Amino acid sequence: MTGFTGGCQCGAIRFRCEDLGRASICHCRMCQKAFGGHYGPLVTAKGLVWTRGEPKRFRSSNKIARGFCPDCGTPLTYEPDGFPVVEVALGAFDHPADIRPAIQVGVESRMPWFHELADLPGRPPEQQATAETFFADIVSYQHPDHDTAEWPPRADA
Repeated sequence: MTGFTGGCQCGAIRFRCEDLGRASICHCRMCQKAFGGHYGPLVTAKGLVWTRGEPKRFRSSNKIARGFCPDCGTPLTYEPDGFPVVEVALGAFDHPADIRPAIQVGVESRMPWFHELADLPGRPPEQQATAETFFADIVSYQHPDHDTAEWPPRADA
């Protein structure tokens, strides 16, 4: 299979697309609210096909619909009226690190400290050990970053 694949956190929705356009980070207030974060990372998805399920849509403005998983709430799409392609959330792709943003838009709403994020320190060593102990026995219920024959997994598996 060629192209790019992805889906929501719970696996109810999966997608594939042939190619990607320019990836962006949008700082507008609507994207901040839609993603529950300080920006919305998006990329134009050419030839987008829903391979499992389909997003529910919320009309965030008179010109934009946004798709999300109705089961887990994962933000998935930005769909402007009158455009032949939609934009898909970068984090919803199976390999998001392969999709590098090329532009920032909506910068009038960008957080004033955004440029400082890369310089923030990590956890101090004494807190890191505690965090590693906490995370060591977490069992993820998220869908894996690839298509599976059966999802969700059987309880007896």
